[in-house]
Amino acid sequence: MAKLLGLCVVAGVLVAAMLFPVFGGLGLASNQAAETVDKVSADLVSVDPPLLTTITDKDGNPIAYLYDQDRVIVGADKINDTMKAAIVAIEDHRFFDHNGVDWQGTMRAMVKNAASDEITGGGSSLTQQYVKNYLAFVVAKDAKDPQYKKAIEQTPARKLKEIRIALDLERKLSKDEILTRYLNIVPFPYQIYGVAEASRAFFDTSPDKLEIHQAALLAAMVNMPGVLNPVTNPEGAKKRRDIVIDKMAENKMLSRDDEENRRLAEEYKAKGLGVLPELNLRNNGCVGAGPTDGFFCEYALSYLKKAGLDMDQVKRGGYTIRTTLDKKASTEAKKAAEATVSKTTRGVANTMAIIEPGQDRHKVRALVANRDFGNDADKGQSSYELPSQVTPFGAGSIFKIFTAAAYMQQKNAGISRQVAVPETYTSPVFKDGGRPWTVKNATAPMGSTTIQGALAHSPNTPFVKLEEEAGLKNVVDMAYKLGMRESLKEVNTQGQHRKAGDNSWMSVYDRTVKENNGSFTLGVTPASALELSNVGATIMSDGRWCPPSPIEQILDRNGRPVPIQEAPCEQVVEPALARSLAQGMSQDSVVGTAKNAAAANGWSRPMIGKTGTTENHWSSGFLGATRDYSGAVLVFTDGVAPQVICHSPVRLCGQAGTGAYGGDIAAPTWFKAMGPLHADKPDRGLPEADPRYR
Repeated sequence: MAKLLGLCVVAGVLVAAMLFPVFGGLGLASNQAAETVDKVSADLVSVDPPLLTTITDKDGNPIAYLYDQDRVIVGADKINDTMKAAIVAIEDHRFFDHNGVDWQGTMRAMVKNAASDEITGGGSSLTQQYVKNYLAFVVAKDAKDPQYKKAIEQTPARKLKEIRIALDLERKLSKDEILTRYLNIVPFPYQIYGVAEASRAFFDTSPDKLEIHQAALLAAMVNMPGVLNPVTNPEGAKKRRDIVIDKMAENKMLSRDDEENRRLAEEYKAKGLGVLPELNLRNNGCVGAGPTDGFFCEYALSYLKKAGLDMDQVKRGGYTIRTTLDKKASTEAKKAAEATVSKTTRGVANTMAIIEPGQDRHKVRALVANRDFGNDADKGQSSYELPSQVTPFGAGSIFKIFTAAAYMQQKNAGISRQVAVPETYTSPVFKDGGRPWTVKNATAPMGSTTIQGALAHSPNTPFVKLEEEAGLKNVVDMAYKLGMRESLKEVNTQGQHRKAGDNSWMSVYDRTVKENNGSFTLGVTPASALELSNVGATIMSDGRWCPPSPIEQILDRNGRPVPIQEAPCEQVVEPALARSLAQGMSQDSVVGTAKNAAAANGWSRPMIGKTGTTENHWSSGFLGATRDYSGAVLVFTDGVAPQVICHSPVRLCGQAGTGAYGGDIAAPTWFKAMGPLHADKPDRGLPEADPRYR
């Protein structure tokens, strides 16, 4: 009798919930609660659920996906009647007859729940289930969100709220709209949501082409996606699928003829599950970009974070992020990096960045490494941003570019100016721990040469002298202006950026100037292939620096552009100086340290170039550029213990042997990549030197 009385009270509450917007007289719902219900109801009509974000190359071809919920929204016309019939048959066969609440089913569930002394669910209409799923998977961010627990709790209060919202929705939306929204929001295994992605993942089809046994299986999974996974529990999934088919037959959804209904039901139940041997699951994150383009993907996401985009929103917002990635450039650079240094070579990373020069944008076209992007180190994989991260080992003599440019600017000097090249030089300006600092050359004796010749052959002694005359601060300023911006920030000897609140570190820029570090011109400070490449792009853009951007365009789920905050381009040196510097760097591939690599790879067109090797041979590099592309290769030791990198074959060789130079590894990588990229491009030459700097 007590249970019966309880049922009567609850029934009265349900009727009140249906008839009165606010049932305040009995304290069952306050005005504030009603307003909350109204707000949620409005959101259900106007707010779209989370969608996956797609990252593409410059041509719009997808390379990776980001998502909290792997969902793609489709319209009612893109879901066939078979799928709609299957879900209605098993979940709410009176869906088209009620006003949002199946009162018959609700009362039956109430009796069952009261008899068992607990609330176990049941009796919910499709509209109510849509409300529940919306609160659980749209309002709540994840299963740890308190909103998620409220959405699934088995209490009369939650049920009443669900009923109120369902009734309101049925007044605002058509049955087909509610059914479509439901089918777009429901969960499936493997973080899949909605029938569009489920159709693609399990059957490699779309929801407008689903066959009856396929639609029935999807409808079956909705009941308990974690348990009724056809991959891990095929028997349970088939049993539930067959129940769906029987329900479709029972409701004459297969045929109007009873006998034909039964025959078709048996025919479809006899079919296998039909899921793909390997499901079409989308990799979540940059691992999906694959071994070549994953590094580019990671840089693009880092760039967007710095530009102020909320990554949680990106994962739920359904954006289309079209990057500047050129698949051909990426493929050729990857092939070149691996051809020079095997991906499994222990402790040696061979990285390359390619940027397209321009007056208004410097578009990053490729970021690759000999390593595959991934998490299995035994297979030669790395998930570090190798081509774009600042490495601590330096770029060697490539930094002589900054000394030459600063000297030309400060002294109004031309590229044909003669400079002395003594075997050794003891600087009166720079010290070595308080003692006189003596530098010697690693190249053949020259006596004297021009600035252009010094950039090609790369002796050390003249550049220390030029650095003295230009002023160290001006040289460091030039490095910053031309592109070494992240590299000159606050990093320690491991290349790690300073953490907030830690005042023990000093920026590379400040430390170099404060300590009067003349070895800056020899490239002993941190560097990255990306920033070195952007230096070349700045020179080939008539001295105009732009941030190395990986982003072409971002569109929201409705196709509207999403602006991001990128650093503005700057005219960092006058065009006359940039053009003259380009001519000053034009002989490396002709008579200089990159001559052999150029010849071995059949390169003959004009370009700027500069090799570099650090004194301890822990890293080496090459920067080269044409009017079409600027590229930099940086080879460095990426193991736990830095060692000398040797050549023929490329390997770590401890402290023994002769270390490799930029012309041995880095330059060949550049020419192997750039040859194919320039094959179909006209030779546009280099800009002429200005008379002031000639």
